[in-house]
Amino acid sequence: MEHEPVLNELAWDLVHQMLTATDEMQVDPVETEAGGVILDFGVEASGSVGAGLALAEICLAGLADVSIHPGRIGDIGWPHVFVQTDTPVEACLCSQYAGWQIAKGDYFAMGSGPMRAAACKEELFEQLDYREDARGVVGILESNRLPTEEVIEMLAEACNVPKRAVALLVAPTSSIAGNLQVVARSLETALHKMHELGFDVHRIQSGCGVAPLAPVAGDDLTGIGRTNDAILYGGQVTLFVNGDDESIREIGPRIPSNSSHDYGRPFLELFEEAGRDFYKLDPMLFSPAEVLIHNVETGCVHRYGQQNIEVLKRSFGVA
Repeated sequence: MEHEPVLNELAWDLVHQMLTATDEMQVDPVETEAGGVILDFGVEASGSVGAGLALAEICLAGLADVSIHPGRIGDIGWPHVFVQTDTPVEACLCSQYAGWQIAKGDYFAMGSGPMRAAACKEELFEQLDYREDARGVVGILESNRLPTEEVIEMLAEACNVPKRAVALLVAPTSSIAGNLQVVARSLETALHKMHELGFDVHRIQSGCGVAPLAPVAGDDLTGIGRTNDAILYGGQVTLFVNGDDESIREIGPRIPSNSSHDYGRPFLELFEEAGRDFYKLDPMLFSPAEVLIHNVETGCVHRYGQQNIEVLKRSFGVA
């Protein structure tokens, strides 16, 4: 079903707000021949925690609140990233999910954000029956390089918009902003896992998730490990769901990360063993540590999984 370009329009509004606060956020606008908007959140720019919060909210098309709250990792006080939305399918799956591998020449990035809903390169959009005919698109690129003119042109063509109507926000995982926006995906991982398990995600009315903010890494590989561990071993998600309890009980034990045979070691170790190939890892691993499901019709609460503080501390270097 074709939808009004709500996600991209909402994200564009936030991009325009960001353009008035680049100095404050330590984000650098990048000039391009194409005339679109390129914002460097951490490739060469310093970025900031505020920039990371803004980046995460733009990735969610402004349909979720993202904030930092005090928390603990065992006996250590630690900041946590909290996400809440009342439109979880649109915010998390149609916008935030990093499902678009962008490759052009020697350039590679993981693409997320609402531009995905205009390009619809993933089967996910057919499954969710969602597509936007956008006048302008906004994408987030997880990369340590800024996109080339060829990449901008390719994305514009894929989204069926002129190059000047493309906004790309770029940050590597080993940056302050890039690190935070990845950790802000605790809720998204739960929704995607449940969708993969065959659960009707449209039954999820609202959701919130929290995960410890990983230490910013000195390199992208370590950053990938730490940000994944923040969710796999520290992420806690609460979902408000309607419908029956039996279907929840049926898939519940398979939702959290401890349902995977790869569970129990820092992600970087697993990633190296898999030859740094995500697709060689058990897909059941990519989910939060703990999931609480509140059935708003029956009043039942279902809890699955638990945090693994030991692995989390090892990953973060505070064991």
